[in-house]
Amino acid sequence: MDELVARGRGRIEWIRSRMPLLADARAHFAETRPFAGHRIGMSLHLEPKTAVLLETLAAGGAEVVATGNHGSTQDDVVAVLRASGMTVFGSRDDTLDEHGRNIAGVLDAEPDILLDNGADLAAGIVARGRQDTILGGTEETTSGGLRLRGELAGAIPFPILVINDSILKAIGENRHAVGQSVVESFMRITNLMVPGRRFVVAGYGWCGRGVAQYLRALGGKVAVVEVDELKAFEAALDGYRVDTMQGLATWGEVFITATGHPDVIGPDIFPLLRDGSVLANCGHFPWEIDVAALKADAAEVRTLDAAIERIEFADGRHVILLAEGRMMNLAGREPKGNSLESMDLGFLLQTLSLERIARSAESLADGAQPIPDDINREIARRMLSAMGADR
Repeated sequence: MDELVARGRGRIEWIRSRMPLLADARAHFAETRPFAGHRIGMSLHLEPKTAVLLETLAAGGAEVVATGNHGSTQDDVVAVLRASGMTVFGSRDDTLDEHGRNIAGVLDAEPDILLDNGADLAAGIVARGRQDTILGGTEETTSGGLRLRGELAGAIPFPILVINDSILKAIGENRHAVGQSVVESFMRITNLMVPGRRFVVAGYGWCGRGVAQYLRALGGKVAVVEVDELKAFEAALDGYRVDTMQGLATWGEVFITATGHPDVIGPDIFPLLRDGSVLANCGHFPWEIDVAALKADAAEVRTLDAAIERIEFADGRHVILLAEGRMMNLAGREPKGNSLESMDLGFLLQTLSLERIARSAESLADGAQPIPDDINREIARRMLSAMGADR
């Protein structure tokens, strides 16, 4: 355990030293203590950048009870946070059932502010009928925003600021950071060449745009699947081939899903895939590729590496599945996730949004809503200054 803590501390120290926006917020919060008397329940990827976020909230007086997301928890980071006195649930190898128990553990601590990713905590609060105990919260990702505005619509009598609705996050984190980290992760996991390879990107939201952009920048041949006519039109004008998944199944060599929706690649597509096709997902939930159906159709499933499975079909074809269909840039081998600068920006969005909840939740509407404009503009000014772009 001491070795695990030492390794985690070294990684966190490096990342902390390269997140100046959170450093400024941490110093300010240590004086103003906006979270004093509040318990923040968190469900978010537990990796070194998240540890710096939690340090910042704790400096502001928050008691934090946290768990990670399924498959992306980094054990050395958990060890460091526990050594600092925080209550943290979860480990890298947790099953989905264990992840559910981790979520329950966070809710059992009765937080009054939520920091959510995928709306798991919000859904748990609704299931327990404890909505009246929550002051408000934030939601990190597209998938969680869809749940809040879909299955949970009308059931949330407190404000939730959706970080992913911020144009800052869309540009800085989703397009450029996710785009970079997904392509980097594909290269690291597979050791395959990008130039000249045919890629199909499902979804042309901000993350899909970024993945397509960075693949093409490295010489990949890129096609886009998009069901929204306006986004499909944009992809076509950006120079990508645009078609349905059925139309591209025999053309593509690598398929990357980035939609936030389930069953993007399912049983109707599996028979069409060319031999050796690679399937990967960068959406929050591991449901964009129907992995259960894929393996049910298989004649044999073999694990080749920590994040590579070979799925053999009875007709002699095979496909490669990366990271079990989970978020490949955080669940894959040697996960790094998004760049430090992008997460410095993204987590400042989190901290200032949570500060707004703690100080003036009553000024906000109930339910899922965008980040207030003044927060976006303040962070944009700070980021430009940190980049030296204002000089």
